[in-house]
Amino acid sequence: MGRKGNKKVLVAMSGGVDSSVAAALLKDWGYEVVGVTMQIWPREIDDEGNEKTCCSLSAVEDARRVAEILDIPHYVMNFRSEFENKVIRNFIDEYLQGRTPNPCVVCNRRIKFETFLLRAKMLGMEFIATGHYALVKFDSERKRFLLCKAVDKDKDQSYVLYGLTQEQMSRTIFPLGEYTKEQVREIARELGLPVSEKPESQEICFVTDNNYRRFIKERADSQIKPGPFLDKKGNVLGQHDGIPFYTIGQRKGLGLALGYPVYVIDIDVEKNAVIVGKREDVFHREFIVRDNNFIPFDELKEELRVKVKVRYKTPEAPATIYPLGKDRVKVVFDEPHWAITPGQAAVYYDGDIVVGGGTIEKRV
Repeated sequence: MGRKGNKKVLVAMSGGVDSSVAAALLKDWGYEVVGVTMQIWPREIDDEGNEKTCCSLSAVEDARRVAEILDIPHYVMNFRSEFENKVIRNFIDEYLQGRTPNPCVVCNRRIKFETFLLRAKMLGMEFIATGHYALVKFDSERKRFLLCKAVDKDKDQSYVLYGLTQEQMSRTIFPLGEYTKEQVREIARELGLPVSEKPESQEICFVTDNNYRRFIKERADSQIKPGPFLDKKGNVLGQHDGIPFYTIGQRKGLGLALGYPVYVIDIDVEKNAVIVGKREDVFHREFIVRDNNFIPFDELKEELRVKVKVRYKTPEAPATIYPLGKDRVKVVFDEPHWAITPGQAAVYYDGDIVVGGGTIEKRV
């Protein structure tokens, strides 16, 4: 990998095929590998015993079995308190403020590449590694680490990793960045790993039934109040169940019978109102992004042409970004874009290189 150090690496093993093969590759490359499974959920979620999620009790056992086959040490570390304070509380608070968070971005930024890295340093490990599909490269001219898209563009996860700092990238290895998912599964089959055909884990790992509404209601019911559905002119069209249950672009589940389709186009927290409109009202070109992290440079000092991705599953689109101070940026898409949603990540690309990203604050 061309990195100086003692070649000890702490691998985050979720019990899935990706992190298992990441550990196997690192061992094959000559690293001294130690596997760790992070216990991150409150006990009541663990007790639900959902088999589809990473880091569940069954996932711990899968990781342990893989570690035995690879003949590497395996440990379980408790990150429950950190995960509750940094990820779950943020998830709930964002929804209560009418925003739609991306907990994977927060988990990567605050747990996997912050808290987990600190634990690795305490154990005398030079590097950490995960099963993410992304690449870290060193640019000798700029003397900076760069985050780049994975070879497998369908599985690329650079979008949720934009928050990595230079220090974190200098200590992080993504072994799967140059492999396709099918190649990873084939390696797992060749090694006889029991997780070779294991399905993908679900999108929000701690919402075990994929019902985020239930999850928020159980934890913040007293803070959720019904309120009005309004049109753009302020006319009351009906009553909603609480602003955490709605997101920009939503059409289904509104319970409005107006004779024509309407979509959520805005959420007004001050009025506890959900604003609805026609499909064309969901498209916007300009928006503000806060808490930016730039990777090839420290600060955006002038306008820059990039491609911008505003949701994990949507393709990036051409845009210009303008600096609004050290941590804020205005993004202007060339063409109107669907459902630009406060709380989601906006990530800027120059080809395969991640220029940076931040959290969508508001549309302009």
